[in-house]
Amino acid sequence: MDPVYHHQDQINLVLRLYLLSVLTELKIYRWGRMIMFKCMKRTLSRRGVLQQRKDILCCTRAWHQVQGHKTCAPNNFKQYENISQLYKPEVPEYFNFAKDVLDKWAEREKNGEKLQNPALWWVNDQRAEIKWSFEELAFHSRRLSNVLSGPCNLQKGDRVLLILPRLPEWWLVNVACLRTGTVLIPGASQLTARDILYRLHTSKAKCVITDESLAPVLDSVAHKSDFLKVKLLVSDRKREGWMNLGALSRMASSDHTCVETKSDDPMTIFFTSGTTGSPKMTQHSHCSFGIGLTVNGRYWLDLTEQDVFWNTSDTGWAKTAWSSVFAAWIQGACVFVHHMPRFDTTTVLQTLSSYPISTFCTAPTAYRMLVQEDLSRYTFQNLQHCLSAGEPINPEVMEKWKDNTGLNIYEGYGQTETVLIAGNFKGMKIKPGSFGKPSPAYDVQVVDDDGKAVPNGTEGNLAIRVKPLKPFCLFTGYTDDPERTAQCYKGDFYLTGDRGVMDQDGYLWFVGRVDDVILSAGYRIGPFEVENALIEHEAVAESAVVSSPDPIRGEIVKAFVVLKTGFKLHNQDQLIAELQRHVKKVTAPYKYPRKIEFVKELPKTVSGKIRRVELRNKEWGRP
Repeated sequence: MDPVYHHQDQINLVLRLYLLSVLTELKIYRWGRMIMFKCMKRTLSRRGVLQQRKDILCCTRAWHQVQGHKTCAPNNFKQYENISQLYKPEVPEYFNFAKDVLDKWAEREKNGEKLQNPALWWVNDQRAEIKWSFEELAFHSRRLSNVLSGPCNLQKGDRVLLILPRLPEWWLVNVACLRTGTVLIPGASQLTARDILYRLHTSKAKCVITDESLAPVLDSVAHKSDFLKVKLLVSDRKREGWMNLGALSRMASSDHTCVETKSDDPMTIFFTSGTTGSPKMTQHSHCSFGIGLTVNGRYWLDLTEQDVFWNTSDTGWAKTAWSSVFAAWIQGACVFVHHMPRFDTTTVLQTLSSYPISTFCTAPTAYRMLVQEDLSRYTFQNLQHCLSAGEPINPEVMEKWKDNTGLNIYEGYGQTETVLIAGNFKGMKIKPGSFGKPSPAYDVQVVDDDGKAVPNGTEGNLAIRVKPLKPFCLFTGYTDDPERTAQCYKGDFYLTGDRGVMDQDGYLWFVGRVDDVILSAGYRIGPFEVENALIEHEAVAESAVVSSPDPIRGEIVKAFVVLKTGFKLHNQDQLIAELQRHVKKVTAPYKYPRKIEFVKELPKTVSGKIRRVELRNKEWGRP
């Protein structure tokens, strides 16, 4: 197309938009008209074709914003039924996300074939910011790769425990581990000394990377690990016994050859809580996340290289790998990060108003907190797509959010062991209370306890078909634990451990968990860990931990406690506070029981097992 006529087409488009805004003057706010004039000015300027495309997108989005509703048309597909035809992933024998995806984006940037949008955009409360292009991300990650394989002497397959808050270095370590073929083990920054020692011992990690806040905790247990060889510190200061990540990176060469990794080689391990026993090591391969999360980024998040995407998950959880690494960068989108040590509604709302964030994903708990604020004080000029995952979201919260922003919340369902299992996709009718329809990554069925499919409308186990061919985007297994891995399968299916119903239209509805894992504010909390912490207190004879309903967090931890004889006459309020403090010291603070009830005895089976289901039903008012 002749560039002169192409430019004139753009002018005509903006003029038509402006004329339409004049005709509907009563519905346009003053700020809306200001945005429109700004977009017109940008579009009329003579820039490159790529920037003109971005300007037109800005005009279109501005029009929808001032009209009080947002664009909901998909970018990467026409409708839900179309996705299964488009989703045809190929899994080569060798695959490495850094080499085969990130470096390809960097090359396109270098050749001027990619829109100018950062790969990573990091900010903090002081409004300091770091922006890295894909070329810069490649440059810094190659230098860190040389640190891991040089001074740290790590080899392909060695395991690296990474415990950092939302710092840019967290993303660099992720990419450097990909380049070196080392296996990344993310951990939440709230982990206690006991949690860390368990992870070091169980994973046999050779290297740990953390910052100043957790270095003393690491030092208190590091000597108890027979496998730990290297400690890397993210800090401007030196610490005895630690190598400094920043100082070593600055001295390292930026020339590095990515190791060859097979698609099914181990790439990452996440510790995930279970009902019994300690947390399990959930292992994923290079292809299961590196290729498998295409379904998240391209279809559920519906990202393009124009988007700025903010996911608020903690760095210790698989959801951050899902959304803030693989899904976004598969699409060449910008990963936006706010350091935000603790979730704060004012910070979130101000950030959504101040930065050009187009896609936003957070936990239902966060949305429940956000809708309690006065949202009329904020203007989300660029926000187009909102999503939620981690736990079921209340229909009332979805309605309030839409009433105030004009945006639907698209719920997704998945696990540490999977990619997106099901979700509400753009263009679909949203049924409040349902988490949507199956993603094209899996054949999702509702089955009975024998692994047989049940009729629509019948409650059963949410399951994924694994025979005759296991999906490549399902976890490899629980590392060094074949017994617990085998327990996940029944007949031709992988059982998620959740109960649900599929209705006549193919929508899935969450009923509850088969096990007793508690989902509180997006955190998975195993009762076994909390009960272990409680039993160490001198006052506790026995305890059982279950979920309890909460209007903000969805669920909270409640402990039923049987006291030892000598403590039954103590002041109960003081004792509750003491037990809560004790649990916070022994394990990660987010696991502590927000409710404690003292009981004479716990309900048990004939064989002596605690009937948590009975206690849970009592809490939730079920028969």
